[in-house]
Amino acid sequence: MARAMARRGHEVSIYTTNFNGADDLDVPLGVPVDSGGVMVTYFPVHAPRFWETCLPLGRALRADAGKFDLMHLHSLYMYHDRAGAAAARRAGILYIVRPHGTLDPYIFKRRRTRKAIFEWWFQNRVLEQAAALHYTTEDEWRLAAPVSRNPHSFVVPNGLDTDEFADLPEKGAFRANHPEIGNRPIVLFLGRLNFKKGLDLLAPAFGQVLAAGHDAHLVIAGPDDDMAEKTRGWLAAADALDRTTFTGMITGDDKLAALVDASMFVLPSYSENFGIAVAEAMACSLPVVISDAVNIWPEVESAAAGLVGPCDIDITARNIMQILDNPARASEMGANGIRLVRDRYSWDGIAPTLEKAYEDVLAGRHSELKPSHD
Repeated sequence: MARAMARRGHEVSIYTTNFNGADDLDVPLGVPVDSGGVMVTYFPVHAPRFWETCLPLGRALRADAGKFDLMHLHSLYMYHDRAGAAAARRAGILYIVRPHGTLDPYIFKRRRTRKAIFEWWFQNRVLEQAAALHYTTEDEWRLAAPVSRNPHSFVVPNGLDTDEFADLPEKGAFRANHPEIGNRPIVLFLGRLNFKKGLDLLAPAFGQVLAAGHDAHLVIAGPDDDMAEKTRGWLAAADALDRTTFTGMITGDDKLAALVDASMFVLPSYSENFGIAVAEAMACSLPVVISDAVNIWPEVESAAAGLVGPCDIDITARNIMQILDNPARASEMGANGIRLVRDRYSWDGIAPTLEKAYEDVLAGRHSELKPSHD
């Protein structure tokens, strides 16, 4: 998003932390780094880490906010949200908040006591005083509306730099590094292993796929967020653990190699405000099997780029088997998916729409980019 705006001639800066879960990113701290035309400055996170606390970030925001025309805050219930909004108010500039799915009822109700404290302390005020809220899908807007505390919103989707998918690895590279897979069709899950991803559905669903006689292999690729051992237990209970490979986090060419070698991508999440991994899979011509809680499901279904169903074990299994049983249909879905990404989810195509939303906010206009069923 930031790089696409920079390519359109805007000066874009990102202030962030080196937080990376249990570890910290190995990046220069406190100095701007040019990343594709965007100046990114990392600041050191410190205790208490659950809030991603970073006083140096707060000081920098207070010092520099007046240099900018607009601030775009990402996610809620974090230190940077409070610090950024306060710095913007102090400097007299407008700010936009992108909730990243945190207002979805499934996420909103989790850790409710702690969130209620944060809402009383700062979060309600941050939302109420925002110039607008940025949602990435109409479903995200619809689900968030009852608790958003702000009627001003626009919908601009997430996107991809499609150039990153123009030169894909040759088929076979991922399989060569994982000989246990052999020539079996790969069912690929790519994402963080956490509570909302539907791994408790995928494991028994894949067990059903194997029990029905399909000689497939499940690859679970992504960093562990306290769900890997539980997932192994679910797979063992489904007699599917020996047909599953856990890769841990993969990025860059390794991620692309997994996508190229896979037969499909599957994500039966309970909540996804957008689903960027789904778009990445479609950019690699993969048919996708997703739940209707992945908020780009209407576009996927309309484009016939995959199969959509509720968060249900039997239906997830059935959809996986439909793709395994119909190679021609799977190929057609893959072609539809890559067309969908190029038409709707390319950052260079999305950037003018985001630019218009920014212009509307700065001019005090209500954006015309509201959901069609508003």
